[in-house]
Amino acid sequence: MYKMIALFKKPEDTEKFDRYYFETHIPITEKIPGLRKVEITKMSGSSPYYLMCEMYYDSKEAFKEASKTEESKASGKDVMDFAGDLVTFMFGEEVNG
Repeated sequence: MYKMIALFKKPEDTEKFDRYYFETHIPITEKIPGLRKVEITKMSGSSPYYLMCEMYYDSKEAFKEASKTEESKASGKDVMDFAGDLVTFMFGEEVNG
């Protein structure tokens, strides 16, 4: 599987962030065609990150196709509007060893 990973630094107002992220942003993201699974992890301890979202696709090609859709563009615009200064994106192929 291919993953897009979004890492979020800790926002000033975590309650406001959580409310928007879970009630507005994730429902937009879950509409992306080809998106197989979304896993969200809240970090603990001394991590510089507050939250990690892993979005799974069947392959890199499936991710590229999904990225062209209006749903993907809407999700990207939304995350940049509410958390553009907090988010870092990473991409990778899952390796099972």
